[in-house]
Amino acid sequence: MLSEARARLANTQGKKAKRKAREKQLEEARRLAALQKRRELRMAGITLPPRRRKRHAIDYNKEIPFEKRPAPGLHDTSEEVYDPAETDFRRLRQQHLDGELRSEREERERRKDKQKLKQRKENDLPPSLLSAEPVRKRSKLVLPEPQISEQELEQVVKLGRASETAREAAQEAGHQASDTLLADYSLTPTTGPLRTPRAPALSRDTILQEAQNIMALTNVDTPLKGGLNTPLHETELGGPATPKKAGAAQTPNSLIVTPFRTPNAADGMTPRGARTPGSISSQQTSATPLRDKLNINPEDHLDFDSNQSAKHFQRESKQQLLKALSSLPSPKNDYEIVVPEDDPSVQEHSAPGPFVEDQADKDAAKEQQRLEKLEAERKLQSQPVQRCLPRPLDVNASVLRPAHTEPPLTDLQKAEELIKQEMLVMQHYDALHNPTEAQQSSRKGAGDEAAHLAYLERHPYHKYSQDELETACEVLQAEMDVVKKGMGHGELSLEAYCQVWDECLAQVLFLPAQNRYTRANLASKKDRIESLDKRLEVSL
Repeated sequence: MLSEARARLANTQGKKAKRKAREKQLEEARRLAALQKRRELRMAGITLPPRRRKRHAIDYNKEIPFEKRPAPGLHDTSEEVYDPAETDFRRLRQQHLDGELRSEREERERRKDKQKLKQRKENDLPPSLLSAEPVRKRSKLVLPEPQISEQELEQVVKLGRASETAREAAQEAGHQASDTLLADYSLTPTTGPLRTPRAPALSRDTILQEAQNIMALTNVDTPLKGGLNTPLHETELGGPATPKKAGAAQTPNSLIVTPFRTPNAADGMTPRGARTPGSISSQQTSATPLRDKLNINPEDHLDFDSNQSAKHFQRESKQQLLKALSSLPSPKNDYEIVVPEDDPSVQEHSAPGPFVEDQADKDAAKEQQRLEKLEAERKLQSQPVQRCLPRPLDVNASVLRPAHTEPPLTDLQKAEELIKQEMLVMQHYDALHNPTEAQQSSRKGAGDEAAHLAYLERHPYHKYSQDELETACEVLQAEMDVVKKGMGHGELSLEAYCQVWDECLAQVLFLPAQNRYTRANLASKKDRIESLDKRLEVSL
């Protein structure tokens, strides 16, 4: 009854439910259409004014509902009481705020009803059906001990490997005598067919003959008459008239191939280790029977029943040895001497191979070559790059004089312009390929690189060899010696150099506002104050 009542209350297929669902769908379609319209107008550049909401409605895009702003000023929080429990944000979802739905509550009640019904059915069952104990307990599986131990298996494997290695070596050498002496242990030798022989085909209908014999014995006359006995047919179904087949094939036993090599076994008999389990000798573990065609097994472990058996074993061993020696081929004393021809390819292959260098030595040699290459490239760079001297952030091309000036330039001025032109090319090349940290941090993007590339395309950078640079250094040193000799002074001391450097630096002033250097006599009082402030900040 409860289930039927809940099913009636959960009816969502009525007319009213369908009407409500249709209205909800139409309202959602209307809202999406209006939203699409506003988006298309916004993309077209037409901005609609915001809709006017109701007077007491809340615009969630502009304000926070029920916001309580703190009053301005300082507040004492020592008397406030804090809730140490953390807020469970997982319980703040919409489904938790709205509460449990009626459909979910009804589904939970249905599950409870099913569980109660199931429990009631289980309680009404008899105790015999509720007991799940097995009638018969499973016993532990008890297996017999292995007849072959791990050591015996390893011994068999080693013997097989040794025999195979010896046979392969003999076959490669091509000696027929060695191949004759070695036995093949790869396959189990058999004295006859391993397949069980089939029963011989019957030439006559045995069942019919047996039926005729029974009928003849049933209709026999009284023995008082005398005479011969009733003739009977001989059949193959057994009985007193069945002859025994003396030459029937039997299944061969591979364990008794080598006589006297199976411990506790007589000649051609079943090994003693396979007796009835109740016997005493069956409790003793016997070794695995091995094939011993070459008599390589140790004889210490052999157990003979009597001295006669031991003598018989020795006599048989001697006969086998004599038979094997008699089967050896006669020795041949034919020799052929062939002088090998001189083959240069053989000599090349016979020569010792190249020395294999260690990987660590290879890596060290590669690293040394890389360092030498870097050092050679560094020597070809300009002196500011080699000595890590500061370089200007921007290349100043205004140092060049105009090409066509009046009066024309002298030879000395033309040489000076060539030096300035080479200096600008070197500055562009170094700024592009070997920039300083200041140049990298002050780059404006791809524009600086494009400007350097464009200048280098108009004025290509020429790379000089090491010999040309050394020659230039020698020429410059000779010119310096001439100047020193003409001016009559020797090497400049460090104190004099520092004094000249300080005097030249005092004539230059850095302007932080313009980010450039200028002469101190051309700067205003304001620029001097800013420059001194900047120098003080850097020094601190």
